[in-house]
Amino acid sequence: MLFSSNEDQNFALSRFESMLKTNNVFFFDSAEFEDIIHHYLDSGKVGLAKKAIKIGLEQHPSSVSLKLMEIELMVFENKLDEAEKLLDALYILETTNAEVYIQKANILSKRDQHYKAIELLKMSLEYSTDLADVNSLIGMEYLFIDDFKEAKKHFMKCIEIDIDDYSSLYNTIYCFEFLEDIDGAINYLNEYIDKNPYSEVAWHQLGKQYFIKKMFVEALAAFDFAIIADDRFIGAYLEKGKVLEKLGEYKEAIHNYQITLELDDPTSFAYLRMGKCYEKLGKNDLAVKFYYKTVHEDPLLDKGWTAITDFYVKQENFQKALYYINKAINIDTENVSYWKRSAEIHRALQLYEEADIAYQKTVELGNYELSTWIAWADILKLLGEYENTTHVLLQALEFYPDHARIEYRLAGVYFTLGEQNKGTFHLKNALRNNFKKHLLFQELFPNVFMRVSVKNIISQFKKSST
Repeated sequence: MLFSSNEDQNFALSRFESMLKTNNVFFFDSAEFEDIIHHYLDSGKVGLAKKAIKIGLEQHPSSVSLKLMEIELMVFENKLDEAEKLLDALYILETTNAEVYIQKANILSKRDQHYKAIELLKMSLEYSTDLADVNSLIGMEYLFIDDFKEAKKHFMKCIEIDIDDYSSLYNTIYCFEFLEDIDGAINYLNEYIDKNPYSEVAWHQLGKQYFIKKMFVEALAAFDFAIIADDRFIGAYLEKGKVLEKLGEYKEAIHNYQITLELDDPTSFAYLRMGKCYEKLGKNDLAVKFYYKTVHEDPLLDKGWTAITDFYVKQENFQKALYYINKAINIDTENVSYWKRSAEIHRALQLYEEADIAYQKTVELGNYELSTWIAWADILKLLGEYENTTHVLLQALEFYPDHARIEYRLAGVYFTLGEQNKGTFHLKNALRNNFKKHLLFQELFPNVFMRVSVKNIISQFKKSST
């Protein structure tokens, strides 16, 4: 426990710091040193904490608590070998001290020996007076090895000991979600709420689970109860707004987002959602206004920039869309969604060379969607760069083997290049995979389609398949 009063705390701290400045030696009992060390660690003043440990051990060389604090700090600083030597020496004298087992487990955990850490933590349960803390540590170790079932059991034990342990409640629900057991999470939360009906955190988590299940009416009720329990709970208003959007209640959703702006500093998320709602209501001026507020609040939020860009794309105002997507790219040149939008906008503006560059960047950044490959190939075809078109399409085939939309394009380009054998090969592949799509081939390559040799391949295939 920390100092019994602020006065005691300030007095002990001021005496200790005075001692450091003047080199006078003042005596403190070991409990005072522990409190001083805790204070510095909680304040992030590690250097002062180390000084307090050093002086504390000089005054109380046999204090096990101070030695354990020294070890804890060593582990924090990754001085694992030194910490282990001190622990081994301490264990001989303190075989029933839970903290010795916990610190040893901490070292093993840092060395990624999580199973051994769990064994030691379970041993510490026999001697610990803080079972919730140890069970939480065990739960975290199980999370490290992706054993979510066991982790969940130990976090639940923490909640059994302390029903207001919200950290363990969050971790329990996280385990349910990772196990894709949303029904289990809902049942658990309902049981928890029966015991703790005024828990805004539990109602909030329950609402989120209902939202995942698309049970929007139930989700709305849960968020309402969270707000009843705490009418300043911003997260509940935000989540309620999302539900209302799903229900088409855009005005009411805006109202809830507006409340969050009044309760605390505005968030880019709230501005973005309000913009989306106004757009749904057909209030385009207000929609754009809130999209601008979104990017002003958080210039690095990609959803804000894409919302503005998409808004102008829908209005077919591609020049403005281009302006804003370029601003976005200047902020984050590695954002793949920006580059894909840039490519699509340049294509709409018939700026094909710029579209080619943007599609290339999109693929380089890891977007391998079929639509990206197809659009890029079509741009290169429009530019008359047939060799590059085949190169792109052959790359696409690696991701989408035998896909008719790719095969028909390859066939058309190879025939255009005069490579009859390759053209025939890919045309037959395309016909085999999707005969009906040969009308797409006719649309994309009308001159090739009119060739007698090509018509013969198609007609022969049609006869053999009927």
